[in-house]
Amino acid sequence: MYRSHNCGELNASNINTEVTLAGWVQKSRDKGFMNWVDLRDRYGITQLIFDESRTDKTVFELAKTLGREFVIQVKGTVIEREAKNKNIPTGEIEILVSELTILNSALTPPFTIEDETDGGEDIRMKYRYLDIRRNPVKNSLLFRHKVAMEVRKYLSDLDFCEVETPYLIKSTPEGARDFVVPSRMNEGQFYALPQSPQTFKQLLMVGGMDKYFQIVKCFRDEDLRADRQPEFTQIDCEMAFVEQEDILNVFEGLTRHLLKEIKGIEVEKFPRITYDYAMKTYGNDKPDIRFGMKFGELNEFAQHKEFPVFNAAELVVGIAVPGAGNYTRKEIDGLIDWVKRPQVGASGMVYVKCNEDGTYKSSVDKFYDNDDLANWAKATEANPGDMIFVLSGPANKTRAQLSALRMELATRLGLRNPEEFAPLWVVDFPLLELDEESGRYHAMHHPFTSPKPEDMALLETEPGKVRANAYDMVLNGNEIGGGSIRIHDKATQQLMFKYLGFTEEEAKAQFGFLMDAFQFGAPPHGGLAFGLDRLVAILGGQETIRDFIAFPKNNSGRDVMIDAPAAIDDAQLKELHIKIDAI
Repeated sequence: MYRSHNCGELNASNINTEVTLAGWVQKSRDKGFMNWVDLRDRYGITQLIFDESRTDKTVFELAKTLGREFVIQVKGTVIEREAKNKNIPTGEIEILVSELTILNSALTPPFTIEDETDGGEDIRMKYRYLDIRRNPVKNSLLFRHKVAMEVRKYLSDLDFCEVETPYLIKSTPEGARDFVVPSRMNEGQFYALPQSPQTFKQLLMVGGMDKYFQIVKCFRDEDLRADRQPEFTQIDCEMAFVEQEDILNVFEGLTRHLLKEIKGIEVEKFPRITYDYAMKTYGNDKPDIRFGMKFGELNEFAQHKEFPVFNAAELVVGIAVPGAGNYTRKEIDGLIDWVKRPQVGASGMVYVKCNEDGTYKSSVDKFYDNDDLANWAKATEANPGDMIFVLSGPANKTRAQLSALRMELATRLGLRNPEEFAPLWVVDFPLLELDEESGRYHAMHHPFTSPKPEDMALLETEPGKVRANAYDMVLNGNEIGGGSIRIHDKATQQLMFKYLGFTEEEAKAQFGFLMDAFQFGAPPHGGLAFGLDRLVAILGGQETIRDFIAFPKNNSGRDVMIDAPAAIDDAQLKELHIKIDAI
């Protein structure tokens, strides 16, 4: 037995108990006649004491050789600690060591294993197994486990059945790029790693499983950022004999359950807004509603004056920033420079200060009087003491620019409290979106999403106006999940493929198995997938997902710890029927 207790559970009630502990040396303090060692495992830290007058001489001398991160086992007696440490659960006691065994020595780690480490991100990624020993990363992984267990508990209690679906599947042209896997036994052919178990979960509904879920790994070969990895995990769900309202209710319930069990927070309201409202009011389809600053459209009040910039614009739109009326000219100029950055792309910005006496001072006073600016304030819901910032230009581009500014200002003003949670549903997405370069329509979600029944007639005449039976859940400005009611009959699915530009032959080659299945009694069905990595990060109060993944990739999609991806040798390439001169 390597240990009778862990390093986080002993306290004053254990005094005079003989114990055996094992773990890593966090640090040691040698005072000559006495040596203290902090022993660490996953559960906490326990202080060990080696006393020249009370400890066997051989054990005492061996203790002096211990270095950081040595793996050791000790036996000893729990005694009361003279200098107590109220910051840790074991701070009232220490272990008077009688036996010491070095299980493994250790090199000096390349960074300190402390909460506040001196290691940069690159070095910690290379030695990720050491980084996991640090409390922030260890606790993030334990937090992820807790969330996953609560998900399984909630869904299982509602009679959902967890079913595993294949990882080696067929590549499809829709969505992001696939990771492909060459088949040794089928020369010149390839599997793809799944971007989602979408078609398989639909087939499970055809198979009568009724309620399916899976916490599943998915893969997308796409550009990376803080909240995106080439391999990621979904809480994937599907239900039969349901309408949209049934699915929204189940997953509102799951979200409430997680917020209550994980964060101790009761959330009553899950507002539902349409995609069109979200874009018009917040400039994006995943709005953060923890704060206001809703868009106010100003064309009616700002155009047909003498200001040519606004007269030429498709959209003039502004936001009222609370309490920003005291911004200095330097601060305003800094924000103008911020929106002009290539990442945002605005050509300039107009501002209006809302004075406490009801008057207004703007950068365009030459063209607008106080009554005009009062209308701007009304449209943006500005109050005395606020500042209105206005952008103009092409409608979609300008909304995106103002959305970026809104989020930046909220961050600067401290309005994005990570311990406040504001979920909502965005519904009624467009079914199709037009690719201006190719002139083809693409499915906004995926090609299996059902149109709104009342919009079906528009598919022939105005496909861009057809709404999808689709929905996204948004939490604190992040899309954490999305889904739809699916098409469940062959004729409608064929029609959808037609409008997506598939020939009958292409549709049959790619998805014939699904359309065949629809002919054998497919029930109405729909589902949803939550991004587990992102959900866990938000619940953990973080913007990035990396620390909630045990072994993440870097921003180039590389695992610098194991040095992957890597070349493979010629023999393997030959066995896979891949021509070496083509690599």
